Amino acid sequence: MARVGALVVLLAFGTGAVVVVWKATEPQPPRPRAYRFAVPEVAVAPGTAAPTASPVPGNDRTAWVQRMADLTDMPARTVQAYVTAEDRTRAATPGCNLTWTTLAGVGRVESHHGEYDGTDVAQDGTLTKPIVGVPLDGSPGVQAIPDTDGGRLDGDPVWDRAVGSMQFLPATWARWSQRANADGQPPNPQNVDDAALTAARYLCASGGDLATGPGWWKAVLTYNASTKYARDVFSGAEAYARKSDEVVRGNR
Repeated sequence: MARVGALVVLLAFGTGAVVVVWKATEPQPPRPRAYRFAVPEVAVAPGTAAPTASPVPGNDRTAWVQRMADLTDMPARTVQAYVTAEDRTRAATPGCNLTWTTLAGVGRVESHHGEYDGTDVAQDGTLTKPIVGVPLDGSPGVQAIPDTDGGRLDGDPVWDRAVGSMQFLPATWARWSQRANADGQPPNPQNVDDAALTAARYLCASGGDLATGPGWWKAVLTYNASTKYARDVFSGAEAYARKSDEVVRGNR
């Protein structure tokens, strides 16, 4: 969650095979969704390394996207959003060296790629139901962040809440958001294309060169100032990169 220092919206357990997020609008936590793709935790010290890069194949990208989706429990539409955000970021900010796997690592921890609580991703990239976090009202373990947008994005005129598949705070979204398809509509945090591109912009502005250990960790810790969070993102990015390499080599 951008600019909140503790994991107050999302909890990841074990290898990341199960993700639980508690929506503020629900009296009880939703049942967790089970996933087959296990993400081993990487015991990496902060600032010492960046996750392995895994270039997207230039040919037959559609087949690669679908294969990655099948093997990693990611919606194919969300994989495409991460890859497109990497492409656009490399063109606009080549020195950032952001990878799609880092975006996938963030998306896995924040909302399991937009699938939290039975949400699906439509073909236009919009979530079938909004993902909205808990009210940041100063409750135990939660920062107090009074409303900054009149409830426009999160539906709460009193307290801010993180929104969308990449769990942005309204104020951060207002500063960094960008519409991915340039259709003249305002950026939508509940659209995976807009959310991935905005996350890419925010990470690049925060970290510098994400191909370096110091740059990568600075960027991710700016997104969420928790070492455990950053290590979970690192572990996911590494697992997705390794699986992509297997697919590209034709081993899966």
